[in-house]
Amino acid sequence: MHEIERLKVVRDKYLSEAEQLHTEIAPLEALLEGDEVMDADRAYEIRKQYNTLKIPYDSRMHHASIMGNKIARRESLANHETLMAGFTDSMANWKADEQELNEKRDSLSARLEQIRQQATEDLAKARQAETDAATAYAQAVAWGDTEGEKNANAEAQKAAKNLASATEHNRRQHLIMTALEHELATVDQYIAEAQKEHKAIERKALYLARTVLEEQWNEKAQALLDMGGKLWAAINLVGGDQVSLMKLVLPEEGERFGNWTSSDLSERSYKYTVQDVLSL
Repeated sequence: MHEIERLKVVRDKYLSEAEQLHTEIAPLEALLEGDEVMDADRAYEIRKQYNTLKIPYDSRMHHASIMGNKIARRESLANHETLMAGFTDSMANWKADEQELNEKRDSLSARLEQIRQQATEDLAKARQAETDAATAYAQAVAWGDTEGEKNANAEAQKAAKNLASATEHNRRQHLIMTALEHELATVDQYIAEAQKEHKAIERKALYLARTVLEEQWNEKAQALLDMGGKLWAAINLVGGDQVSLMKLVLPEEGERFGNWTSSDLSERSYKYTVQDVLSL
């Protein structure tokens, strides 16, 4: 935390200096962007003053940004357990929301399919009943069946009324289906939002994991380099050579993105005495 506070002091110093420069830049910027007509010499002088101030201003803002990134990295490392626990809980909550929404979607889809199928079947039955009644009436007329004609006519009228009722019922069912489809679209939107939020938090968690793993890698690498330095010293002490160790290239992760090489082993080897090497 002491390092974080030191970095904050440096960052704030850059920001303060940038702010002071900006107070001088602002009126010059206003003149350059304003509507005032200036002769070429005056415009040149103003532009020159502006550039003279803008360069150090941009430099200080750049360094302040670098310090800000360093601070953010160290604060993430210091609080990574709490941060990761928060990310994990948030992801679990969004995943639970998505599961609940998917269950609602399945229920709505099943009901919509049920009503759609029922609407089709009911209307088809009503139409078929009217067709059958008309056919029976025609057959009765053809065969001179007066009683059959009367009965078929009554059935046809009944079928026509039933078809009218079925058509009205079908209209209402389509209104319900439209409403269900709208609700499905709304649920799909919520599902997409839940997935998006989950993905965003997951990405933050992955960046945090990457930062922590980079630091852990560097720590392990330092331990390996120390052991390599000790091995280098042992080889020197017995008069051997370091052919295989000379090939070492170990990447440093995080802020520096450099490499550790055999020169780092050689440098470390000088701190080991015979007693150190014999201490296994």
